[in-house]
Amino acid sequence: MNITTYEIMLEPADNNRLNSLCGPHDDNIKQLESRLGIEINHRGNLFAITGNAICVKAAEDILQSLYKHTKSKNKIVEIESEQVHLAIKESGALEKISEHPQQVYIHNQAGKLVMIKTKRGVIKPRTPNQAQYIAHILDYDITFGIGPAGTGKTYLAVAAAVDALEKQQVRRIVLTRPAVEAGEKLGFLPGDLSQKVDPYLRPLYDALFEMLGFEKVEKLIEKSVIEIAPLAYMRGRTLNDAFIILDESQNTTIEQMKMFLTRIGFNSKAVITGDVTQIDLPRNQKSGLRHAIEVLSKVDEISFNFFNSDDVVRHPVVARIVNAYQKWEEEQQQATKSV
Repeated sequence: MNITTYEIMLEPADNNRLNSLCGPHDDNIKQLESRLGIEINHRGNLFAITGNAICVKAAEDILQSLYKHTKSKNKIVEIESEQVHLAIKESGALEKISEHPQQVYIHNQAGKLVMIKTKRGVIKPRTPNQAQYIAHILDYDITFGIGPAGTGKTYLAVAAAVDALEKQQVRRIVLTRPAVEAGEKLGFLPGDLSQKVDPYLRPLYDALFEMLGFEKVEKLIEKSVIEIAPLAYMRGRTLNDAFIILDESQNTTIEQMKMFLTRIGFNSKAVITGDVTQIDLPRNQKSGLRHAIEVLSKVDEISFNFFNSDDVVRHPVVARIVNAYQKWEEEQQQATKSV
């Protein structure tokens, strides 16, 4: 892996312009580091950039360009977070990263995108698709993770949400999923509505408990910093400063998916996970996830990530089960076409 360190000197040296470039508490520099998976150390107007060669070159160009914009008509111009975001997109570095995620992320010794740090440990991607998925969660406001069970879609999304909360990038985490009957009738389950849908949300609880611990999760839920609720509770809300995860999205209707996507407010991220081979909706209803793939695939601000049996990180037999079912479904489709 080509890890390099490159130094640049921003001229002319001007402390006011440098402060504008770096942002309050070096927030602009931190944004560059996080988005590009690099490390930036600076003293005065000397900047040392370490990371993958593609990302280092992009960071160099971005720093030079933004520094030029720190002064206009003899006035200091403050560099805002939005300008850094646009400069990263215009650099084309993210597209290059997406083309070779296994090179840029998994083996990037300096990159911060190869792992998610939680207080319970470090979570690393195990496959190129997982690496790209994590990168896209950090880079995009809306990210879809689509694939079979055991590929880490939900687990990695929860890990990214916990990481964002601990870094104070968001104020709360909202976890939701549709309470669709998968062979069982909700009306016959004991308890009130909250208790009836609680089992459907259990995988989200489990991931949180593993990363934060039971007691802390309970405290954060009490303070409404973490909210876990069925999808129906999202209607009519606008979610700002939040990391929102919609799990099991293959069981949303078209209307529910549209409703959820339009709940997203300022400074929020949304991750939508699902498996289109395990739809529990009535046969006459189209999955909101399938529909979203068709309708939103060309929207630049939205990332779609597709997993396959090679990404399964559970027991090896799970991958073989996924392949067997996929083969059977393909044979059924062929048989239907030939009739």
